[in-house]
Amino acid sequence: MPTIHDLDTPSILIDAARAEANIARAQAHADRNGLKLRPHIKTHKLPYWAKKQVAAGAVGITCQKIGEAEVMADAGLTDIFLPYNILGRAKLERLKALHGRVTLSVTADSMDTLEGLAATFTDAGHRLPVLVECDTGMGRCGVQTADEAVALARAIDKAGGLAFGGLMTYPAAGRAAEAEAWLADARQALTGSGLACERISSGGTPDMWRSSDTSVVTEYRPGTYIYLDRYQVAKGVGTLDDCALTVLSTVVSHPTPTRAILDAGSKALSSDTLGLKDFGELLGAADARVTGLSEEHGTVTLSGEAKLRIGDRVRVVPDHCCVVTNLFNQVNLIDGEKVLETLPVAARGLMA
Repeated sequence: MPTIHDLDTPSILIDAARAEANIARAQAHADRNGLKLRPHIKTHKLPYWAKKQVAAGAVGITCQKIGEAEVMADAGLTDIFLPYNILGRAKLERLKALHGRVTLSVTADSMDTLEGLAATFTDAGHRLPVLVECDTGMGRCGVQTADEAVALARAIDKAGGLAFGGLMTYPAAGRAAEAEAWLADARQALTGSGLACERISSGGTPDMWRSSDTSVVTEYRPGTYIYLDRYQVAKGVGTLDDCALTVLSTVVSHPTPTRAILDAGSKALSSDTLGLKDFGELLGAADARVTGLSEEHGTVTLSGEAKLRIGDRVRVVPDHCCVVTNLFNQVNLIDGEKVLETLPVAARGLMA
């Protein structure tokens, strides 16, 4: 059996046992609190893990792009949520074809999006569930008020081939209570207008752990929970020992006692820090941080007792693992230093 020492660098390593434990932990939390779990595959982009998540108890999966959903459907995943405004004839035709293959639901936050969906989906015997996306504080997509949510829900309900599927949001980090209040008001307004709202879908790994059985949210779409990263550790979701994804890299230069250079730059580690100070952390070297990135070089600043040598192979915990996954063609599942399996990142780079 090959080991990580046989791999070229940079490479992605996935500690299989840690990922499995993270899946089990999140599913247990959801079950305790009466939540349906619908994991977002944007983190791993692998049918292998999507199937593991469903087998653990998830009701289905979430994809952000039609291309991702098509890959997952091809692999046998049967319940897919696409929380994105789908526009344009080409995408709508692909969406219609996907609707014929799997249990599908989508979102809309405007009449413009809804008009395209209504014109494409006309079969009253096989309606497409459409959730209203709500801006509960993130400042991205979504209707702005409960009244707007009701108006859009009514329009969905009147469209012959569509069905009102509920409410969806992606809340701002750390503002789950604000989102909760917004959604509760919207649900009440919908009830007052005669529309049942049985599904309320929310996302974001950190705030999922603050959910309870009294929440108005019925479904959660966590993504990063399967691997975790430095951002999630900073938010208290887990520790470095829970992080399943690392980037294996080689020290290719050591120009000064306090500066070393890795063969993993922005094309391997990403410059998306999610507000953290550095770009990554070296496992087993508490005083070594990736403090700078160019395309093919990662600058490590050493302090304290940290020491490296040219040729050393190191493992970097990135700030944001979801982006890192999309930078590689394949990942290596590992157990300790053993490489269990090498998998292609099947849904990587699918922009449409």
